[in-house]
Amino acid sequence: MATEHLPPLDLAFWRIESASHPMHLGALGVFEAAGPDAAARAAELIAERCADVPRLRRRIHDVLLPVGAAAWSPARDFDPARHVSLVRHAHADPHAAAGPLMARPLERGRPPWEAHVLAGPDPGTFAVLFKFHHALSDGLGVLALAAGLFDEGQPVRGSARPPGRTERRRGDGPPTGSGSALRRLPGTLAARAQDVGQALEIGAAVARSGLPFGVPDGLSAGGGAAAGTRELAGVALDLDDVNRIRKAVGGTVNDVLIALVAGALRRWLVGRGEPVDGGSGPRALIPVSRRRTRGGSDGGNRLSGYLLRLPVAEEEPLRRLDAVRADMDRNKEAGPARGAGAVALLADHVHPLGHRLGGPLLAQAARLLFDILVTSVPLPGLGFSLGGSAVREIYPLAPLAQGHALAVAVSSYRGTVHFGLVADGAAVPDLDELALALRTELEELVREVS
Repeated sequence: MATEHLPPLDLAFWRIESASHPMHLGALGVFEAAGPDAAARAAELIAERCADVPRLRRRIHDVLLPVGAAAWSPARDFDPARHVSLVRHAHADPHAAAGPLMARPLERGRPPWEAHVLAGPDPGTFAVLFKFHHALSDGLGVLALAAGLFDEGQPVRGSARPPGRTERRRGDGPPTGSGSALRRLPGTLAARAQDVGQALEIGAAVARSGLPFGVPDGLSAGGGAAAGTRELAGVALDLDDVNRIRKAVGGTVNDVLIALVAGALRRWLVGRGEPVDGGSGPRALIPVSRRRTRGGSDGGNRLSGYLLRLPVAEEEPLRRLDAVRADMDRNKEAGPARGAGAVALLADHVHPLGHRLGGPLLAQAARLLFDILVTSVPLPGLGFSLGGSAVREIYPLAPLAQGHALAVAVSSYRGTVHFGLVADGAAVPDLDELALALRTELEELVREVS
């Protein structure tokens, strides 16, 4: 069997991890319990089914060549009990129980994922916290993996490629085998030259993005404030309200969601007594999927991104939305392969040894490029269940980069928009206030367009 090396971006996520800044993403699903033993049954089912998902039984290990590279290999001693647990807790909100679990890094010698079934004081519900290392895949990819653990093994819509296959991208080089490599040489060299030109253009855009300017303290975990702890919060909003705003002012649902984050940040920062007027606003990195189909279980990261300033200094909600729309339109016109937000594509141009030696430096550089991550993970219209217990809410959870205090992820599921908030516990002890501000901001925008 041929060795499957980690692609450059996956390798970058693997190398930049530290004990206090784990690089796993996740999701917290809240279920309606189908019976008194529903939580225990859910843990049993996940443990049974994970053995049938090949990518969940593989670990990452270093290889000799290329120097600095890493590869996937089967975990011969795979034991579901090391990855699936039943946790009984006394918290009314499962986010409180999930926070310490989200802070804990995945064990690097094992397949990089975990599932924790959280049984709280309400016998009518339970929650499941899924953790997947970012080296395993991006949000859409891990969604396809997680889908295999639910009832019926429900596939993610749009998954067209069989497991284990990865799409061939420009820059991967020509296929081996018969045919004249010489005849392909001019095209190959032209593609390489175009790659170099793209890398230089992205690098110049990163340099033009500038160093942090006037970043609010609430968005920075630098200067010793970071503790490596994690606080989680979630808020569920009506998708009809979001669509009502979009139809009234134009643009996209995503524009409205980003504007909600900008407005909520303004309310939250003002409530903390932090200045928001003046300056150019915090920079938000908006990841963009490069997958050809929606979902896909082949794994790996297929990401680029947009970079925009969140207009927290703007007092009027509709003007904030207009500013977000204009910035997003400019990003889309340039495309996801250009601009400072496309910095993830630079990973393709770094030798594996560079990822290994430069991982710690790259981790620290994240706060120089952006101040907050705002990511959206689209979910299929299908309903999920586990052992007959239906999923009621799904909160996506993003990794928190070094030097950052807050990351925001959002998904829409069955008519509801779920915001998952991940924060450094020491830097942001009042995360629930930000969740409340998201709801207040939506109410204000609905009033503005009514």
